[in-house]
Amino acid sequence: VFAGLMQIAANWMNDFYDYLKGIDKEDRIGPERAMAQGWITPKAMKTGIIGILIAACMTGSCLLFYGGWKLLFVGMLCLLFAYLYTGGPYPLSYCGAGDLLVVVFFGFVPVCGTYYVQALTLTTDVCIASIVSGLTIDTMLIINNYRDRNSDKKSNKRTLIVRFGEPFGRYLYLLTGVVAPLLCLWFLAGGHFYAAILPQLYLIFHVITWRKMVRIHAGKALNATFGETARNMLLMGLLITVGLLLG
Repeated sequence: VFAGLMQIAANWMNDFYDYLKGIDKEDRIGPERAMAQGWITPKAMKTGIIGILIAACMTGSCLLFYGGWKLLFVGMLCLLFAYLYTGGPYPLSYCGAGDLLVVVFFGFVPVCGTYYVQALTLTTDVCIASIVSGLTIDTMLIINNYRDRNSDKKSNKRTLIVRFGEPFGRYLYLLTGVVAPLLCLWFLAGGHFYAAILPQLYLIFHVITWRKMVRIHAGKALNATFGETARNMLLMGLLITVGLLLG
């Protein structure tokens, strides 16, 4: 619940600060955003963000009884970087650090944190699984930045794709989605055959989506690859879960 609430808060803050900085306009080619379309006022969005953060803190405080006070430090980092992602004078997502933050706070922290509060320890297998999750989720950010590369450049939002160009973004998407299932081969060392092999099926769907992305290249038509990327993320989660259950 804490991880889910923090994700909502981070997304709302992203919407809020992108709007204030002029990144989101009515002519954006991505999915419509509430503030850019005038569906919600900045004041109402700010109130919603505060409410979600309070709910997240209240939920997270319950975890201290299971994982100890060290989790307080983790929670504070989550709050801090949710703000720094698009807020503050030097937003991290505007200087190319977004992908790293996604891997850490959408992969390592929620997966390892969930395991830790139950087992009070961490294993290499859990850390590998968290990185796999983070990389898979990062493909969504990459396709977002790939689609928005021209408007981001005009707005001085220097994502990795703006910095290094379209070919870099094209192959970053491919490579990130290839590395994720290949990391699962680590599970063979512990005798988890299915956990290593089943996630390789993800590669088929990832490559198909990548080829579609390259073929479309630019414009609103790229929005179709968002749904496919989300489907691929869900598939990876199911495959690795079933694989670990089967052993």
